[in-house]
Amino acid sequence: MNISLTLTIDISLALLLVTVAFWLPQLNIYTEKYSSYECGFDPMGSARLPFSMKFFLVAITFLLFDLEIALLLPLPWASQTSNLKFTLMVALMLISILAAGLAYEWSQKGLEWKE
Repeated sequence: MNISLTLTIDISLALLLVTVAFWLPQLNIYTEKYSSYECGFDPMGSARLPFSMKFFLVAITFLLFDLEIALLLPLPWASQTSNLKFTLMVALMLISILAAGLAYEWSQKGLEWKE
C-alpha cells in the first residue's frame, strides 16, 4: 500500500475515535459523573477518617513483586548469550525467590483483605 494512503487512514481513524470518545460521554450527564472520585472514599466527608493499613501493605507488596518481575523482561534477549546455563540459572533463582516470597506472604495472610 501507499504510505500516504496508510497515513491518511490512520489519522482519520484516530480523529474519528477521539471525536467519539469526546462526544459519547456528553450524551449521558448525571451528577455522579461530575463528582470527584477519591479512591473509593467519600469526597464530601471528613478527610480524617481512619482506614486500614492493609491497603498500603498490599500496594507495597504489589509494587515489590512488580519491580522484581520487571527484572525478568530482558530474559529473552539474554538467552541469546554464549553462557546460556548461567543465564537460565540466575532467572530460575529469581523466580524461586519470587515464589518463596509469595508463599511467605500467603502463609502470613498478607494478601487477604479481611482482618
